[in-house]
Amino acid sequence: MKTLSILIIALLFAGPASVYDFKLKTIEGKDFNLAKYKGKKLLIVNTASKCGYTPQYAELQKLADQYKDKLVVIGFPANNFGGQEPGANSLIKEFCSKNYGVTFPLSEKVSVKGDDISPLFKFLTSAPNPDFTGDIKWNFEKFLIDENGKLIHRYRSGTTPLSPEITKEL
Repeated sequence: MKTLSILIIALLFAGPASVYDFKLKTIEGKDFNLAKYKGKKLLIVNTASKCGYTPQYAELQKLADQYKDKLVVIGFPANNFGGQEPGANSLIKEFCSKNYGVTFPLSEKVSVKGDDISPLFKFLTSAPNPDFTGDIKWNFEKFLIDENGKLIHRYRSGTTPLSPEITKEL
């Protein structure tokens, strides 16, 4: 009985095992669970509309279209760096659609660092991977997740979505 109690307590206090344990909101405010993407790779990107890297939206869309059978790109708008994502969710969605033809999923605006960091990004920035851990440095950092929900690579902002560093993993 004592062993069972310890096991139950451990399960209750254990952190998430994979990204599939996270439930989020879309940019339209609807609930969505990352578990719906089991079996596909995910490219999770913190985005912003007024950043020097904003044109990466076009490559993210191309990547999403080119690898749609095995990859889901998900953008997470964040206003953590230089106030470069000041707008409301509706404005962000309109901007992405109008300027870059974005059809891949976007979450509601989140925080990707600091005291109010999204639980998903807290998990991603501390999860073991072969690259690096720690705070996100700027907009358009990318996290490549395998088909089982585990972080396999993390890329800084300057790594473009269609770069060989990313596409070789797909």
